Amino acid sequence: MSDTAVYIIANLVTHDKAEYLKYEKGFFPLLKKHGGSFITYDDNIKHMEGTEPRPGRIVIFQFPSESAAETWYNDPDYQALSEYRRAGAELKSLTMVHGLPPRK
Repeated sequence: MSDTAVYIIANLVTHDKAEYLKYEKGFFPLLKKHGGSFITYDDNIKHMEGTEPRPGRIVIFQFPSESAAETWYNDPDYQALSEYRRAGAELKSLTMVHGLPPRK
């Protein structure tokens, strides 16, 4: 599945908006650098079923492959930038979901 798109789903709760904004401003250029694309975010998700509603913000973005996503995450520039995220928000989860391969 390494040649299929992957989706990253982040769930976080912001507690210092000024610090998180520093992260947000640097996030998009690094996403683009690694071939990623932003899909959406929502601060007011609607929990419909199950026992564990997700608090805070859900962010969804995409990369063309698992290796592109891993390269983005391990990029020293991203890791340095993520310190602002850590200072401004509690990351509840960061999950990679593989897309389906193209149908033949």
